[in-house]
Amino acid sequence: MVLTSKSPTGASATQSRPGTDSNRASMDLKDPQLKYRHSNENFLADAEKRADSEQGATTAVSIEPNSVDWDGPDDPENPVNFSNLIKFTNVGIVSALTFIAPLASSMLAPGVPQLMEEFHNSSTILAGLVVSIYVLGFAFGPLILAPASELLGRVIIYHICNVGFTVMTVACAVSSNLDMLIVFRFLQGCFGSAPVTNGGGTIADLIVQEKRGGVIAIYAIGPLLGPVIGPVAGGYLTAAKGWRWVFWVLTIIGGFTTITSFLFLRETYPTVLLKRKTQRLIKTTGKPDLRSKRDNGLSTRQLFFQALIRPCKILFLSPIVAVTSIYGGIAYGYQYLMFSTFTYIFEDQYGFSTRSSGLTYIGMGVGVLLGLFVIGAVSDRIIKTQSAHSGTMKPEYRLPPLVVGAFFIPAGLFLYGWSAYYKMPWIVPVIGTALVGIGNIAVYMCITSYLVDAFTLYAASALAANTVIRCILGALLPLAGQSMYQSMGLGWGNSLLGFIAVVCIPVPPLMIWYGERMRTAFDMSRL
Repeated sequence: MVLTSKSPTGASATQSRPGTDSNRASMDLKDPQLKYRHSNENFLADAEKRADSEQGATTAVSIEPNSVDWDGPDDPENPVNFSNLIKFTNVGIVSALTFIAPLASSMLAPGVPQLMEEFHNSSTILAGLVVSIYVLGFAFGPLILAPASELLGRVIIYHICNVGFTVMTVACAVSSNLDMLIVFRFLQGCFGSAPVTNGGGTIADLIVQEKRGGVIAIYAIGPLLGPVIGPVAGGYLTAAKGWRWVFWVLTIIGGFTTITSFLFLRETYPTVLLKRKTQRLIKTTGKPDLRSKRDNGLSTRQLFFQALIRPCKILFLSPIVAVTSIYGGIAYGYQYLMFSTFTYIFEDQYGFSTRSSGLTYIGMGVGVLLGLFVIGAVSDRIIKTQSAHSGTMKPEYRLPPLVVGAFFIPAGLFLYGWSAYYKMPWIVPVIGTALVGIGNIAVYMCITSYLVDAFTLYAASALAANTVIRCILGALLPLAGQSMYQSMGLGWGNSLLGFIAVVCIPVPPLMIWYGERMRTAFDMSRL
């Protein structure tokens, strides 16, 4: 906290501070108020010395009265200054949670025929809904959870949602009818969306911009690799123990990560940390008029309403968020749409067993990992090179890998569709899925990194806006896929998707050229 007073001319001048001479050594610093004042006087003195040396003259330090901020750029309470152990423990736990939630989205898929038989229901729509309703929960959960994390903090939301996810998973395991299972699957998806939505915000809190690329590469494994591994594990588990054991295994995993989170996760949201620091200083100094620098004076009710509508405002008022959400949603929807065809193609076309057909999902997983390593390695290098050349750090420097990745999606779709149609060796359509995987990881990583850099303080809300569109398309496109393939066939059905992807190829270059203009057209102060 620093204090100012105004001179008669209106210039801001540093308030007189007793004890700046040798008498300071005799101060009784055991008194909390003197400790606090001593700390801030040192900060002011250092600031004045720096200003004098840089400008060659004595310059007054303009500072806000009664405002509590970080104690300089190296304040250990600032999340970016946390130790590497704390940073990577938090990122590691959040990345694990982000892997488990998407894993649960597709792990049930191989067991759907078994559970439909148990519940005596033959509806293909309801069979698809059992899987996709979870992804729909991913779309609605962020609308509450992202703004809540920017009001209450990251950790409390993680804890609540971890417990909620585990409880809903148990409820799914003991469901006695299909309606009950669908409702609990939706709630399971809502709670599971927290790490997917808020994880980018946690990374923005902890990691400086020029070092985020590699960290986001680790974080991005979950949303794309989880749905790939899910059917593989689910197929073997369903065949061995039955579909309910899919949920019991997820319960065990969820329970373990919940306990781990309670033990090791640490709050990282700067606004909440500064609020806690302010409350602590009020107690130690006895000054009730102290305020956090990020306190805008709104009541709790006003803050909650402001936070609640923030994702919607970002989605509908920010042109760049709308573009990235639709583009990312198309790629995400394609992934789940392709998943809906794997069983038909590899069991009916190639004669694979249920267990063996599950292994074909690994092709897309290999593509995701290849893209992950390449983009993770070059992303930070690109942003450092371009920022050094231009002298500024822009979020648009995250987008060049997306230009290349955009070509992989249509190429993979054409190869997958026509090789399956002509019954070429099974490895050929699997290679097609790997190409789509490379394109998907490029889309997800670049867009996530871009939104985190562009909306640092409100990264969770920006990612929530993006997640809503992405997951709605991911939930609804597979429901239409079966009818499309029945009427158009595998070749032309996938070609239709490929042609749409070709039309989208110019989007990444346009985002690079006009992204800054679109981004700055949205006034961040309105959030």
